[in-house]
Amino acid sequence: MRAKYVHTNLIARDWRTLSRFYEEVFGCIPLPPERDYDGANLEVATALPGARLKGMHLRLPGYGEGGPTLEIFEYEPGETSQEPAINRPGFAHIAFAVEDVKVARDEFLAAGGSAYGELTVFETSEGEQVEMIYLRDPEGNIVELQRWGC
Repeated sequence: MRAKYVHTNLIARDWRTLSRFYEEVFGCIPLPPERDYDGANLEVATALPGARLKGMHLRLPGYGEGGPTLEIFEYEPGETSQEPAINRPGFAHIAFAVEDVKVARDEFLAAGGSAYGELTVFETSEGEQVEMIYLRDPEGNIVELQRWGC
């Protein structure tokens, strides 16, 4: 099978607010139209009776037309869940390369994100230096900021 990476889906409690956060902090670009889906096909695809979803795709920074997107959707009915954890099975975090991790961290926090881990520099098994930190977006999802070759 040949494949091409297309998008990652992030389920939000409030898709508009979370989308604005990723636009402001990382420069993600909204790709209209807004999605507003419901009906039998969505129920069959999701196995959720009465499902409805709203949201939008955001082009990830560093890619041109046709690049991968972050798809932020909000479902009705919504569901509560455990807060994401770095070691919980499943998708753990999304990562962004930045020029200055400390400055990016401060901007992230000022925009409504919160602390998770501490800023660190470590050496990979290949001998490369990586400066990184894990943070939480406004809905608790874990985001990594990283800079290689520091």
